[in-house]
Amino acid sequence: MALSKSSLKQKLETELRAQGFVLDGEFAMAGMMAEAIANAVVDEMTQNAKANVQGGSSAGEHPII
Repeated sequence: MALSKSSLKQKLETELRAQGFVLDGEFAMAGMMAEAIANAVVDEMTQNAKANVQGGSSAGEHPII
């Protein structure tokens, strides 16, 4: 499964709206917050995530690309 900043942003916005956040209008900042969170999460996962394989010939930690 590929990570997508735009898909994660849309999911965050949907959840924020469901909780009553205002995402539209001149002073609404929740949309920018959703984008910032999505960017940070995807960047962190693509840069630092590792799979920990417990056994077999592939045992060990491997980067998730």
